[in-house]
Amino acid sequence: MASWCYWVAGVLCLLVSCSNGEDPYRFYNWNVTYGDIYPLGVKQQGILINGQFPGPPLEAVTNDNLIISVFNSLDEPFLLSWNGVQQKRNSWQDGVYGTNCPISPGTNFTYVLQVKDQIGSYFYFPSLAMHKAAGGYGGIKIASRSVIPVPFDPPAGDFTFLAGDWYKMNHTDLKATLDGGSGLPFPDGILINGRGSNGYTFTVDQVYILTSSPNDPTGKTYRFRISNVGLTTALNFRIQGHKMLLVEVEGTHTLQNTYDSLDIHLGQSYSVLVTADQPPQDYYIVVSSRFTSQVLSSTAILHYSNSAASVSGAPPGGPTIQIDWSLEQARSLRRNLTASGPRPNPQGSYHYGMINTTRTVRLQNSAVMINGKQRYAVNSVSFVPADTPLKLADHFNIGGVFSLGSIPDNPTGSGGYLQTSVMAADFRGFAEFVFENTEDSVQSWHIDGHNFFVVGMDGGQWSAASRLNYNLRDTISRCTVQVYPQSWTAIYMPLDNVGMWNVRSQNWARQYLGQQFYLRVYSPANSWRDEYPIPGNALRCGRAVGM
Repeated sequence: MASWCYWVAGVLCLLVSCSNGEDPYRFYNWNVTYGDIYPLGVKQQGILINGQFPGPPLEAVTNDNLIISVFNSLDEPFLLSWNGVQQKRNSWQDGVYGTNCPISPGTNFTYVLQVKDQIGSYFYFPSLAMHKAAGGYGGIKIASRSVIPVPFDPPAGDFTFLAGDWYKMNHTDLKATLDGGSGLPFPDGILINGRGSNGYTFTVDQVYILTSSPNDPTGKTYRFRISNVGLTTALNFRIQGHKMLLVEVEGTHTLQNTYDSLDIHLGQSYSVLVTADQPPQDYYIVVSSRFTSQVLSSTAILHYSNSAASVSGAPPGGPTIQIDWSLEQARSLRRNLTASGPRPNPQGSYHYGMINTTRTVRLQNSAVMINGKQRYAVNSVSFVPADTPLKLADHFNIGGVFSLGSIPDNPTGSGGYLQTSVMAADFRGFAEFVFENTEDSVQSWHIDGHNFFVVGMDGGQWSAASRLNYNLRDTISRCTVQVYPQSWTAIYMPLDNVGMWNVRSQNWARQYLGQQFYLRVYSPANSWRDEYPIPGNALRCGRAVGM
């Protein structure tokens, strides 16, 4: 116990010194258990946090330090990861198997992380096996500091909206299906905040103002933070009779365009403002699947507190398989160049289009059969986890766990093979990554530890000439991006965060079966200015036991 207290004191001193004593701490104690849930009317074994599904929200302000003690009351190892939290200089806290040993049953681990220079909407989720299919996820809100102006008036309310496809099968059965060499079946439904259709209600208010008309309503405005926390399916979000004003995407303030509906791909998060300016009744909030032959749909209720009637009519329909429509909407996302980000300077002051790239990497996904089983690959490499977390092996110089350069920078055109794939990258480089999708399904990619600029996307084959049509001025900066069927998406990414970072498909079946790798961003300085030292409570496993 004494050593634990000394370690906590040391970490707190380190974080306080790094933040000049100005950044507060928020403490969370979470107990992870199994519990019976019935989201689609069928009893399932869910993963609960403090008895809740979804789990409790994480709320912070820019630069806050979060101390999250997680006790694993499951009968199997467990990890939580923080989708979109960049873990500046601190991949030790990323919570994926490439960086952390799992929390053993009956034990706890305390994450010590800082939301350094971030704002926006994100979510956390369980990263091992198929735990994500059992719950264990929740929303993350990072508010701006009070001294930083926000480019819209404070909303009357702030709602977290966690939507995702769902299976009636337990997560252990889904894992067994994948382990047996098959793909997952089609999902059984869509959940909204852990519930099926019409199982969740968001209540809004109207106010009345004095005008020539004595009962002239003007609605209050509310913020919806929408995340796709599902396993396999892109979604479309819309609200009956209401427009949506887009204001933020994964920590970036956007140009405030108005939309009737929004496509939200796997792992993505959006913030919209919705004004309660319609006749006082209840309205459908609809989420439906995109690019699927069978359309899944689920609804929640937007309830006016002075409602005179319940929902009526059919839920509004949305797009289904129209790729061009979705592509044009994605291109319409633009960065608000006059708004401040987490720091008191315009977001547009980062002139990413004027920086020469130091490297181009082309990444092509593929579905391959290896040893008679379904696998998924990146540049022909299907990732297999090592017996030791890669970050620990790198830190302790443990040979034989992984090799740098074990994934090529370009597609090979050959079949797939198994490898613990790690790509080397130099700290302070500025890389161009091109995701190439030659398959007929939409892909969604996430990079831990970084935000990147989505400079281009289009159908067909990418070539050097494609750069002529890049947006080099005001594209969105985010951490998760889609790649449409038979298409490509290009990003520019500053390699500004030393560590071992997961690059993965957000389609969890594809991730589990190999569509991922690790990016080792390396600085030879070996300085705390570049990367924090290994935490005193870091778990050891595999070949790192005893080190």
